[in-house]
Amino acid sequence: METKVRRDLVLKKWELGLAVVALGLAAALGWAQSQTAQQTAPQTAAGQAGPAISAAKVQEHVNYLASPAMKGRGTGTTELDKAAQYIAQKFRDDALEPGAGKSYFQKFTVTVGAKLGPKNDLEMTRKPEGEVGKTEGLRVGGDYVPLNFSDSGQAAVRLVFAGYGITADEYKYDDFLHLDVKDKAVIVLRNEPQKDDEKSAFDGRQPTQYSQIVWKAINARNHGAKLMILVNDQPGPGEEDTLIKFGSLTGPENAGILLIQAKRDVVDAWLKPSGKTLADLQKAIDEKLQAQSFYVPEVNLSLHVDVRKITAPTQNVVGVIRGSDPKLAEEAIVIGAHDDHLGLGERNSLAPSQAGKVHAGADDNASGTAALLELASELAKRRRDLRRSVVFLAFSGEELGLLGSAWYTKSPAWPLEKTAAMINLDMVGRPRDGKLYVGGVGTSPGFRAIVEAANRTGLQLAFQESGYGSSDHQSFYVRNVPVLFFFSGLHADYHKPTDTPEKIQSTDLARVADLAMGTALTLAAAEQKPQFVRVQEARPVTGGGGGGYGAYFGSIPDMGEEVQGVKFADVRDGSPAAKAGLKAGDVLVEFAGKEIKNLYDFTYALRAHRPGETVAVVVVRGGQRMTVNVTLEVRK
Repeated sequence: METKVRRDLVLKKWELGLAVVALGLAAALGWAQSQTAQQTAPQTAAGQAGPAISAAKVQEHVNYLASPAMKGRGTGTTELDKAAQYIAQKFRDDALEPGAGKSYFQKFTVTVGAKLGPKNDLEMTRKPEGEVGKTEGLRVGGDYVPLNFSDSGQAAVRLVFAGYGITADEYKYDDFLHLDVKDKAVIVLRNEPQKDDEKSAFDGRQPTQYSQIVWKAINARNHGAKLMILVNDQPGPGEEDTLIKFGSLTGPENAGILLIQAKRDVVDAWLKPSGKTLADLQKAIDEKLQAQSFYVPEVNLSLHVDVRKITAPTQNVVGVIRGSDPKLAEEAIVIGAHDDHLGLGERNSLAPSQAGKVHAGADDNASGTAALLELASELAKRRRDLRRSVVFLAFSGEELGLLGSAWYTKSPAWPLEKTAAMINLDMVGRPRDGKLYVGGVGTSPGFRAIVEAANRTGLQLAFQESGYGSSDHQSFYVRNVPVLFFFSGLHADYHKPTDTPEKIQSTDLARVADLAMGTALTLAAAEQKPQFVRVQEARPVTGGGGGGYGAYFGSIPDMGEEVQGVKFADVRDGSPAAKAGLKAGDVLVEFAGKEIKNLYDFTYALRAHRPGETVAVVVVRGGQRMTVNVTLEVRK
């Protein structure tokens, strides 16, 4: 089960947009896959001191934040706003100063989904040669439905059947071979050939990336199609031909192509003049593993797709304890945790069949927020011990791609050059056998020793040096702030409705908070500001199979910027991108001749190339386009 959770973590968490670095808790994946990077502190003897943090109080916070009434604290919801009010009130009770001017709330706006606009219509015109045409209108929501990452616009198009919509050189399979689909509509089946055949070239029952709808859309667009029409495979016994619920798919905000899904009987009616059916075509492809693509005669479509972004206000919650030393108080230690989760699980749930149920997010990340609140309370009592100031941050939008921390680091309440260190608490409520992962210890000399000395309660610590990892500390690390990341590990309830408060190990959560407190006290009292170190990164580990990423590039995407292309938050030292001279702040707009509109385009383009290939890459830097050659390397 744990292996499956880790695999799903890569597919789901970073399908949000971090497909290259693989968007939370990629650091945990690195620990799990590369044991050589782990160094475990010796198990301490029994009889250690108990935590200063109250287990009952952290559990109380978790119970509230992850209660059914909070409906999973989705970003942009009134329930997350209610959680923010709860956090701000606790900061008030402990006499923390508001950190965003006169307010505790640092407000910003995020895109949280899409909705159908009023201008969605589709007409089919059949015009056999020499006959008067017949036009038929189709019902949106009944006969067809747009996909939520569709482009908007109008089109009048001819039809082409394009099999599964796949171009896969490694499997010697291409549904678009010898087809000219420029400005046409392509009909594509939903999954991939031989999906129930264990001997399939497409890995049988383990779907490859080519089965993902977003990759089909990008492939159709790259071949010049104006519209992609998705249709379900032949239903099995007891299955229905069900249209995808609008808004339920994970993908870019706009894939740059019109996208709809249509019912099988509708599409079969379009194919009728050809004498072919979807069932026969699918069977032929699956039996022969050969494309059965063709131009559909007599039928033309005229349609208008109207998909509109949904934006919503949200906020980080910021509270400050001023340091006692007149000189050192100008510097601050940041302690952060994200307070958002998946809401009702319509997107990014690892239990998609339970979409619509409350995804409570007790461990992810009510646990870290609870620790943050009690740290604020306890450190407020010890103000005299804090020579430096401490900034407490509850981030919104982490589950959508580190949006809150990215916003904060671009508009910081405390200057980043005066930020001495950042401690991040994410999923810290369920340590197994007292084990806690601590990332970022290589980002400043002495960090490991400081954490070990603060470990009064005898947690078993596993260290990792990197400051990267898809949680909020990364937003600080890429801006040259030393970071520490506390994380108690993945479990089978991750991103599911079963991540509920009663499963929190409150005593161990209190121990983690106690460790963070001891670490913060040391950092706040030290005479010298911690020195920032860029860690010499090992290359990311990747699994095999069709779902793995073969070629290594080395960029870190900036999810807090809405740009046409992919903006780099950072570039890993020694990576192919760095060797080619690419830098943080560059915006990738073209890769190997393919236009890059978003991170999904980049990931798709990268997967088409192999280690050792040199590709031309176009970036925009300072408003100017520049082209560099990047030699891709092997992931190790």
